[in-house]
Amino acid sequence: MTLKGKTVLFFVGPQYEDLELWYPKIRLEEEGAKTVVAGLGEKTYLGKKGYPITVDSVVDDLYPEVYDGLVIPGGYAPDHMRRSEKLLSITRVIAEAGKPVAFICHAAWVPISAGLLKGRKATCVRAIRDDVVNAGATYLDEPVVVDGNLISSRTPADLPAFCRAIIKALAAAPKD
Repeated sequence: MTLKGKTVLFFVGPQYEDLELWYPKIRLEEEGAKTVVAGLGEKTYLGKKGYPITVDSVVDDLYPEVYDGLVIPGGYAPDHMRRSEKLLSITRVIAEAGKPVAFICHAAWVPISAGLLKGRKATCVRAIRDDVVNAGATYLDEPVVVDGNLISSRTPADLPAFCRAIIKALAAAPKD
């Protein structure tokens, strides 16, 4: 179990992309990681395809230093998530600590709003490519882009490569 002893935070919000949350969550758990899903205040969220998730915590109650990494799924949820200053602060703290921050599809909106993409390389769903570029990043149309501790992917079709990159980054990161 490659990730035994690691704890990974997942953000969730209304209308999250079902596969982009569940596939990485299950893969990381298969590797031995503990996952914690945090929402904006509701106890349960429905994905775009209608699959529910019950959160473990709310963003306002989190201490970012206890997590070894962060995964942000896409869907419509990131548009809600990026409005939370606490969520953006947690994202910045984890990123600035050099820990993996992984985002897929529309989830690039969160690191954009957190001010993390200037001078970095990233990918995302084509619909928000201009947002990534306007945030100062170099957009690459690739299944997964790893730039330091930032890991990004385009769509659910890229989930296998996305998860391999997350697992590799978390396995290489020292435990605090």
